[in-house]
Amino acid sequence: MSSPTDPDTVQPPAPPTFSALDLHERLLKAVDALAFTEPTAVQQKVIPAALAGDDLFAIARTGSGKTAAFVLPLLQRLLEDDSKVTAPRALILSPTRELARQILDDVAALARFTFIKAELVVGGEDFKVQAARLRRNPDLVVATPGRALEQISARNLDLSQVRMLVIDEADRMLDMGFSDDVTAIAEACAGQHQTMLFSATPGDARLQQVADSVLNAPQNLILDDHRSETPDIIQQVIPADDNGHKEKQLLWLLANQGAAKVMVFTNTRDQADRLCGMLIRAGQRTFVLHGEKDQKTRKQAIAHFRQSRNAVLVATDVAARGLDIEALDLVINFDMPRSGDDYLHRVGRTGRAGAEGLAISLVAAHEWNLMSSIERYLRRQFQRRLLKEVPGHFKGPKNVKASGKPVGSKKKKSAADKKASGKKPAGKQAQKSSPKPKRPATAKPVISDDGMAPPKRPGTRK
Repeated sequence: MSSPTDPDTVQPPAPPTFSALDLHERLLKAVDALAFTEPTAVQQKVIPAALAGDDLFAIARTGSGKTAAFVLPLLQRLLEDDSKVTAPRALILSPTRELARQILDDVAALARFTFIKAELVVGGEDFKVQAARLRRNPDLVVATPGRALEQISARNLDLSQVRMLVIDEADRMLDMGFSDDVTAIAEACAGQHQTMLFSATPGDARLQQVADSVLNAPQNLILDDHRSETPDIIQQVIPADDNGHKEKQLLWLLANQGAAKVMVFTNTRDQADRLCGMLIRAGQRTFVLHGEKDQKTRKQAIAHFRQSRNAVLVATDVAARGLDIEALDLVINFDMPRSGDDYLHRVGRTGRAGAEGLAISLVAAHEWNLMSSIERYLRRQFQRRLLKEVPGHFKGPKNVKASGKPVGSKKKKSAADKKASGKKPAGKQAQKSSPKPKRPATAKPVISDDGMAPPKRPGTRK
């Protein structure tokens, strides 16, 4: 019998470490301070490729540790670059202000033991104050495309010395109409630079066109199938009668599910505001986040939600990307999202970095087909659940097709019905109707001198 020290005994491979990735000692010190035990699968693949200086086109799902995967090599290259320039050497583009601020926080945490300076350039904040901060010559800028172009046009943001450009959540940028802006910003990075493009989904032809225009012989890293299973997130569907019934179900879930922090997603701003008011009246500590709120209000809502031990954040899809909330126990879709990708980004707010999470969708009868389409797109079936404590009439369709959609209740029309509605019965050869003869035009009668019309010719109609 072999002992553990027997050379013939097969030992399991040692877990990967950040020190094996050849990172700078100051970055490793920051990683230790953040209690990162070992790199995620995405970080193990992206960091070496990025440090090699190649352009990257990477597909990685939300919550996979993607931000640290591109921030660490970016900081490493800034530490190794001893050139004396008075302009930013790195630029990170983000589709939303919330994600940009989250990235800046991550940069600050990972660069805490360095002298690297970073600034934020996003809409909703004072333009002149941002310009003054840019004159301090930050090493790195995190920006949204629209405000970045405004600062470039005002000659406050100089990208001529950029060595590294990161385009994060590229698929979302295209959905928001930023493709031309992204291309223009990439062209403004005039010097020799490395570009890394990250997307949570493969996108469509538009994403490939942008990638072709900004990347040079990139490495393609498909790090996650965006439709692969997420075993750390339990995903459930609860049938609902209407919005009033959904509100009762929501209140029951908040009171009985045992979740401390909950995000509730709606499709519209008005619905988010109404739901927030209803929850506050019910005694729930609730905050709301959507595009009509100014930047100060949005920052306060996110900060208060993060600091609260028990709270609800009602949000539209503006918050589906970029928000990294610790211990987010539950995500509730009050409205079914409009696409499978939007669904993924919503539920991806929970179950992050290996933690367990729960996602519940409240689905009315008119949303069932949409829910089934999302299931087919993601190649999975959500758990069906009934809330007996909040009874309703709709319990899901009784009969469903192979696609998961309910069997239609429309009856086929009979031949008599089709004839009555002007349609030809099926299976019978339609007879061609002869064109109706045109009525010959009749000349106006000629009136004689005595005022009488001439006598009609035989054979003429009266």
